[in-house]
Amino acid sequence: MLVVEVHKHGGPEALEVVERPAPTPGPGEILIRQTAIGLNFLDTYFRSGLYPMPLPSILGSEGAGVVEAVGEGVTRFKTGDRVGYAGGAGAYAQVRVYKADRAVRLPDAISDETAAAVMLKGMTAEYLVRQCFHVKPGHTLLVHAAAGGAGGFVVQWAKALGARVIGTAGSSEKAAAARTFGADEVILSREEDIAQRVRAFTDGEGVDVVYDSVGKDTFDASLASLKRRGWLVAFGNASGPPPPFDPLRLMHGGSLVLTRPTLADFIYSTEALDACAAAVFDIIASGQLKPSIGQRFALRDAAEAHRALESRQTVGATLLMP
Repeated sequence: MLVVEVHKHGGPEALEVVERPAPTPGPGEILIRQTAIGLNFLDTYFRSGLYPMPLPSILGSEGAGVVEAVGEGVTRFKTGDRVGYAGGAGAYAQVRVYKADRAVRLPDAISDETAAAVMLKGMTAEYLVRQCFHVKPGHTLLVHAAAGGAGGFVVQWAKALGARVIGTAGSSEKAAAARTFGADEVILSREEDIAQRVRAFTDGEGVDVVYDSVGKDTFDASLASLKRRGWLVAFGNASGPPPPFDPLRLMHGGSLVLTRPTLADFIYSTEALDACAAAVFDIIASGQLKPSIGQRFALRDAAEAHRALESRQTVGATLLMP
């Protein structure tokens, strides 16, 4: 099988395309013949070494395909079932083994490509707006990178919950995309003062919650955009991790709350995983969340896909096709 591996940390050139023997599922595992693989900014963190991982490793944490074989003791799936998953490395491969209790069965209405585009980003949006900070009608949000994969899902889901959404985008083209996702206002992050524009949009009050996947470049603006007792949900580091800061800034900003969540802690059990995934599939079926697949790359062109993602040339979800 063809796989994409990382043997040393670095830029996109660190991705190596190699051939490996197909694996065999062990007890509690399934063998998945993948049909689509999701690309996420998280993958670049592991490739660069921002997040540690053993080397060599296969990147990727999201995908979909068909079960080709089941290991001993597996009753959750059978051969021929369509499945999707999010979490754990190893997705950049034509065939992979996966723990049966961490994969989910795909409904007939959800295509493999849709599943690969939404499993990680869709479940991320679900826990962000329904579990981490519970968005309700009347709330006002600031969503950074609102035209991106996860950002676009957060915008759509928050609008479905009755919130007002202010987005940021790096270009006029991405601003237009954010508006198609439902953003009420969009700030051009490279040209405008984010916090100043947020205050103007909210009559000086600020927002209830900021969803920040950018990190270093937006951290200060995120804190400055919050209303009293507002929440900063920092769930990514696209521009690098924010520098250390004095917690007294939270007090001086109005008893602010800062959290750095991760999806794994919200789908820690099979039951929690199934509930989160079902919510994603249900909102897609309702038409309130419309997955947008902006670009597709062949699996062997994963390095090119990483370059496009890191240069912020992508819109919506990006897929690698095995």
